Amino acid sequence: MAMVGLFWITADEVYVGAPPGTEGRGVRLTEKGVEADAAGGHRVWTWEELRSATVEGAPVRSASRQRLALAVEIVLTAALGGTGEPPEMLLVLETASGTEELAVHSAAAGAYDKEEFALSQELLARFVDGGASPRTLTAWGRVADGTTPKSPERQALLRKWTGG
Repeated sequence: MAMVGLFWITADEVYVGAPPGTEGRGVRLTEKGVEADAAGGHRVWTWEELRSATVEGAPVRSASRQRLALAVEIVLTAALGGTGEPPEMLLVLETASGTEELAVHSAAAGAYDKEEFALSQELLARFVDGGASPRTLTAWGRVADGTTPKSPERQALLRKWTGG
């Protein structure tokens, strides 16, 4: 798996935030829409029925603050002997019948880069309006070899995927 912005990408799947863990909770993006597995069971929303999809509560920092936060996190993790739970964020889906909030774990070590976060939000909007498809991300995942690119390349990928 490789992380680009808010997305974990494989050759076959795209997740918002971290992929499903031992608790089975996860939000997958498909060509047809959003799929969520949670305590309430399996739910599906098609892109056509969504008015918007945004992420709220994600840890976001500027690039320089992100490096400092990551260094502090590594030191604290080593000192305290564990990683703990990753921060939780919400994928907020708006439909004609109301709003749904899906809790997902952050996949970023420390925090998401501010630019990557903004581009990821734009890409979610493009999925909803039909201007982009998660299929593009899985196609990239098939050739990415599971390696997360460095920040400038992640931003370039997000710009390409949003049509920017």
